[in-house]
Amino acid sequence: MAARLTTFIVVAIVTVTLIAGLIVGAKRDDGGGPIDLIVYNGRVLGADGRPADADAVAVRGNVVVRVGKSRELRRLRRNDTVEIDARGGSILPGFNDAHLHFISGGLGLERVNLLEATTLEQVKQAISTFAAANPQNPWVIGRGWVYEPFPGGLPTRQLLDELVPDRPAYMVAYDGHTAWVNTRALEIAGVTTKTADPPDGIVVKDPATGEPTGVLKEAAKGLVSKFMPEVTRQQQLRALRRAIAAAHAVGLTSIQNAHGDADEFALYEELQKAGELTIRVYTAFSVDDPITDAEADTLDALRAKYGNNPFFRTGAIKIMGDGVIESHTAAMLEPYTNAPTRGEPNLTDEQLRSIVTMMDKRGWQIMTHAIGDRAIRQALDAYEHAANVNGPRERRHRIEHIETVDPADIPRFKALGVIASMQPFHADPNPNLLNIWSVNIGEARAARGWIFGTFGRGGAHVAFGSDWPVVTVDPRFGINMALNRTTPEGTPPGGWHPQEKLALADVIAGYTSGAAYAQFDENTKGRLAPGQLADIVVMSKDLFALAPARIMDAVVTHTIVDGKVVYVRGSDHGGTK
Repeated sequence: MAARLTTFIVVAIVTVTLIAGLIVGAKRDDGGGPIDLIVYNGRVLGADGRPADADAVAVRGNVVVRVGKSRELRRLRRNDTVEIDARGGSILPGFNDAHLHFISGGLGLERVNLLEATTLEQVKQAISTFAAANPQNPWVIGRGWVYEPFPGGLPTRQLLDELVPDRPAYMVAYDGHTAWVNTRALEIAGVTTKTADPPDGIVVKDPATGEPTGVLKEAAKGLVSKFMPEVTRQQQLRALRRAIAAAHAVGLTSIQNAHGDADEFALYEELQKAGELTIRVYTAFSVDDPITDAEADTLDALRAKYGNNPFFRTGAIKIMGDGVIESHTAAMLEPYTNAPTRGEPNLTDEQLRSIVTMMDKRGWQIMTHAIGDRAIRQALDAYEHAANVNGPRERRHRIEHIETVDPADIPRFKALGVIASMQPFHADPNPNLLNIWSVNIGEARAARGWIFGTFGRGGAHVAFGSDWPVVTVDPRFGINMALNRTTPEGTPPGGWHPQEKLALADVIAGYTSGAAYAQFDENTKGRLAPGQLADIVVMSKDLFALAPARIMDAVVTHTIVDGKVVYVRGSDHGGTK
């Protein structure tokens, strides 16, 4: 009897222990540690890129550990858990801008901003107001003017002389490919009737007098810009801080910088050491022809040095393939509709193949700026050549912009594994696009402009960005364009070439999982799933419940990077218990 009782007690103890273990295990299904942050009461974008049957996300440290129901996940909180009530809005992976110029964007916040100036009077007012408010500036510098408000599509030095008569002035077009300068700036640079066009550049001159008009295209910008005051290191650091704050305010947690160098990396490193680098940066280094083995070795060393840094690294090079359609400098297969030129690629076929093949062999990702259909074909040809020469590997080379593409080249993106890196808001159907861009190339080629839908249906990988400071850094403007093919105000009704619209889930993927794939990071970010980095954005409304035309009604309320709240709308900091 005693033996039986002892056996019963032992079995009972073991059973209770097992049950207790199961109960404890159930309570610790969060992964075995404290929960630091919970975002709840929202609509979660699932790991598959579609709305999930979940309304909350739990974070430990810098990773997502649970996606589920608010009631379940909030039971995991502790006294110091940060809780964010999404109030019925969207809970999304942090936005990742796949193409911008970050320091330039930050510097632009302290210069003449012409991005919102759509009429000649608005352009004049913005420049004269800034000049009057900043008399201490030795130069008046700005950016963002569009071609459409000016007679003939180009401004003149005489107009800028009226607005800034007392010092040199330098205004870059919104696309970054054309500069507008006043007479004083031309005089300082020594640009006269005798000045020859530099390689890959044009000094626009009056056909009657031969006098420079004040417009400098492509490389000719450097004739004047080299005389502008040098941007100091402190100004660059201030620009970076402002750029980071601006990015967080619109939900960006990662960026892909389309131009960089070792000096810029040193700035990121300084901010990181100070605890101020709160955005993830993937930078492409600009490369020109020819590139020597020694120069390539230097790039290899930088890639190795920063290869494991979680906040800034490189793995790509950037090549400028052509110019832009507005100024007839994009390289086209056939002549422009209204000018006796096809534009010229910046590099010959042989030069481009040489750079691409060399850097591809060293394991670099290639990003080629190619806007015209001829430049796009040239880039695809170079990528295909490198693959044939160097053999198979995971390349993920990219073409940036892709404004109009020949139908024969569309399937090659998927076949070659080339990423279509596009900036949807560039296709905003405003007067500049309709009256300049479209007119320059004609309706047939314009109808193949920014073919989001065609690429999506064809299975090509797509990544979306802004090209800031060319246009606003706010992803909502690009989301609206890719979704509706309209201006933010909703014109034209039904959308500009509406066959190229994308579904909302696919648009968001372009700014999240698609952008992560474009930088080889799809296993760590771009989705809301256990194990992914806790880079999260909360929107004020459920995007999937909004009518497409109302998508701009949603605003960012919270931005979370690496598990930490870095932006709260209406506050300097964030997070509520």
